[in-house]
Parts: sequence; structure tokens; C-alpha cells
Amino acid sequence: MKVVIDTSSLLSLVRYYLPFDKKRVLYNFIKEKVESGEIVILDKVYEECKYTAKGIVVETLEYLSNIKSHFKTDALLPSPKFFNQLENQFINGAVKSRLSSVEFENRKNAYLNSADAKLLLYGLQNKGMKLDKTIIVTEETEFSNDNKSFKKLPAICKILELEVLTLPKLLALYDGIDFDIIT
Repeated sequence: MKVVIDTSSLLSLVRYYLPFDKKRVLYNFIKEKVESGEIVILDKVYEECKYTAKGIVVETLEYLSNIKSHFKTDALLPSPKFFNQLENQFINGAVKSRLSSVEFENRKNAYLNSADAKLLLYGLQNKGMKLDKTIIVTEETEFSNDNKSFKKLPAICKILELEVLTLPKLLALYDGIDFDIIT
């Protein structure tokens, strides 16, 4: 199983879980999974983490700065089918109707270079190559949109038939992880 994790989940891990992980059991568990490659941190996600919430993720999970921890996304290119879905299924219809063709192209290009698009492309690549089962981890919900141009990760994962979980559901999958919350 390969797990590719987004910025929101790493931020939740650092803000809501690790402060109570006094014995660093969860911290060490995640570190081991990242270092073994079972949890994949994309370079675009790492870059987002450096600028989100004053870099708290990169500061707390200092091992992420190890270049070997990041999957390079330069070679993850969208297929013609992905482009078609991006323009017709992934776009928030209400936003698209307000955009000129130039504005839409700019937003589409920005999205294609985003961490979210790279997470999707990573999942599709592994699915297409029939590699290990890939799970995308995000704290986003399928229906919240925040007036963004494109749908949220869970909604797009549903269209692409990619497995998506939240961090708590991912942690529940792992046998042998047992930590106490000490306040």
C-alpha cells in the first residue's frame, strides 16, 4: 500500500495529534513510514507545507527536509482524458460560467501545477501501472468548495475511482499502532 498525503492532513497531524503524542509514538511511526516510502510526500506538497501556517509542518516534521522523502512530480503529466475531465467534470460549473476563456486557461494551468493535481496524477499513474494500492489522504470533504475553481480532492477522487481517506481513517488501517493521548 502506498499513501500519498496532502498538506491539510500533514497540518492536522502537526496541530491536532502530535501535541498529545508525548512519547512520540505517532511521530516515529509516521517518520518510519515516510522514510520507508510507504507514505509518499510529493515535492509540491512539501513546498506548500513550507508556506502554510508559517511552516509549522516542516518545522515539526523536520525529517521531511530530507530530499529522499519527496517524490518529484515533474514527470507526472496529465493524459488527454484527464484534460477533458478537468475542463468538464472537475471544474466548479458556477465559477467556470463567470470566467473568460483566458481566465479559465490561467486557472486550469495553475491547478495542473498544484499539489492537488499532482496527488491525483500520482494516484492515476500508480493505478494505471497496477502498482501497490494507492490511497490519497486529505482532510478535505467532498462537498465543501470555498468558491474555488475546481472541486475538492474527494469529489475528484470519486470521479477517477481513486481511494481517498482522512488521516484518522488511515491510522485505523495500520495494525500495531498504539499510542496513548497524554494531556
